[in-house]
Amino acid sequence: MKKQLQVVVTGGPGGGKTTALDLFRRELCHKIAVVPEAATVLFSSGITRSDNEQLIKMVQKTIFHLQKNLEDIYKVQYPERLLVCDRGSLDGLAYWPGTESDFFKEVNSTFEKEIARYDAVIFFESAGATGHDISSNNPVRNESSEQAALIDVKLQKIWSRHPQFYFVGSSESFVRKIMFGIMTLENVINRYQRP
Repeated sequence: MKKQLQVVVTGGPGGGKTTALDLFRRELCHKIAVVPEAATVLFSSGITRSDNEQLIKMVQKTIFHLQKNLEDIYKVQYPERLLVCDRGSLDGLAYWPGTESDFFKEVNSTFEKEIARYDAVIFFESAGATGHDISSNNPVRNESSEQAALIDVKLQKIWSRHPQFYFVGSSESFVRKIMFGIMTLENVINRYQRP
């Protein structure tokens, strides 16, 4: 049996990830299943963001486990489709108030185990990283452009350690950036579909 491909689409807030995923879904609807972002699912349910370190850790642990559970549900629900994950289990590390080893101890995992879950990572650089506006259609996003740029750097440092890391840089043209992202995903899919 052929291994089910699992790709992460991630990046700092305001990177165009949500727009790209909507287009992926329309363009490749019978080939892919898009796993929703666990943080959006959680924050949409009434849980609010906090500066309290204990709460941040509790929320990030919940997001971590929810993300993995959603991915596992989609794997079983769509065995013939390629899984495209709106963020991955390692995203929480960028928001974690403690050390990396503390994070993995708390979630009972390792960096190696988590990175191995995914066949490729497509990283959409935040518009905030290049000083552009990060206005979003996601109502649970509340970062400023400066905060988005900092998160972007942290996420890039984490995910660029994946052997199949693809970078979609911020561009003057949002449409061109999204098109480049879609082409990157199609190339990744085609590479893994070859016999």
